Amino acid sequence: MSAGTTYLDHNASAPLLPEAREAVLKALELTGNPSSVHAHGRALRSLVDEARTRVAKLAGATREQVVFTGSATEAITQAIVGGAKALGFEGVVISAGEHAAVSKAAEATGLPVTIAGLDENGVIRVEEIAAAMARADAFGAKLLVAVHLVNNETGVIQPIDRIEVLVGTSPHFLFVDAVQALGKLELDFAGRAPDMMAVSAHKIGGPQGVGALLLKGHADQVRLIPGGGQETGRRGGTEAAALIAGFGAAAQVFPARYFEANPGEILETAVQRLRSLAPATVVFGETAERIGNTLDFAIPGLKNSVAMMGLDLRGISVSSGSACSSGKVGPSHVLRAMGVPAELGECAMRLSVGWNSTMADIDAFIEGLTEVLNRHRERRATAA
Repeated sequence: MSAGTTYLDHNASAPLLPEAREAVLKALELTGNPSSVHAHGRALRSLVDEARTRVAKLAGATREQVVFTGSATEAITQAIVGGAKALGFEGVVISAGEHAAVSKAAEATGLPVTIAGLDENGVIRVEEIAAAMARADAFGAKLLVAVHLVNNETGVIQPIDRIEVLVGTSPHFLFVDAVQALGKLELDFAGRAPDMMAVSAHKIGGPQGVGALLLKGHADQVRLIPGGGQETGRRGGTEAAALIAGFGAAAQVFPARYFEANPGEILETAVQRLRSLAPATVVFGETAERIGNTLDFAIPGLKNSVAMMGLDLRGISVSSGSACSSGKVGPSHVLRAMGVPAELGECAMRLSVGWNSTMADIDAFIEGLTEVLNRHRERRATAA
């Protein structure tokens, strides 16, 4: 098997869709600045406008609510750090399962940060958010509640509807990290309670280096990068028209490709075959509502550092969780918050599939893992 032939890490970055690649290349052939009023500039502006329409449709937003950014991390930072300045938050509430982009941005505000825990299934303890809001209400303080819709490690879908009920009629604000949900769950930003939401292109087969922040009108003054008035003054800097065009193309075609691939069936098969291979396999968040493309599991006694190295040598790419730690394999803060013992957490691996995944990928993974596991057992037997 040649190196890198089986890719099971779509949550880190999905393979580039052909339509997105074509859109990027066509845009790169154009010369100009999208803000220029001459014909060259208008041609690029047209691509940006078309992409804005497509991203807005996929997120259930209006065109005016979409602000293109350089990444989802930038969008998150604009919402949390920029929002703290513009909207006057006096504290931030996050969950223990947030991506580092959210937790680090909350820290960067310099405001008090309250962390709501996760239950054993990886579901946010909504009652702890409610308690934090009640304490703030007692002092007349305004909070930002910043939570994720889908956990990037476990695939657990969070009870945003319950959090919306809490925050929607209060003086507090709600930001949702929808990076792992876009194109996989139906979103209705315009019609639901969140004030701000972040999404990303490369999680849906678009190019890396572009994301978007969705803003309701009452949060429209949230800024992070001042500049020359691009994105109607909400994000300075010349728009990366080619990347934005790729984002728009991906937003248009990804959902159909994703659901045609039937990721839920692929991973259901993976679970069955894992348990045939290793009956003690643990699936994290198994009894919670989860998105269909993500499987976080552990084979007790088989450390992820050993398994991932063995799989990688066989051309199979999986992960141990979030890809935001400079490629390091380390303990998962999400599993720790769920109360998973450290020894078991060191065995956690994540499979995430997407628009071009097939059962053949699972065949290759199980074949490779069988070899890795057999070799591991042989070594343990020899050492004993």
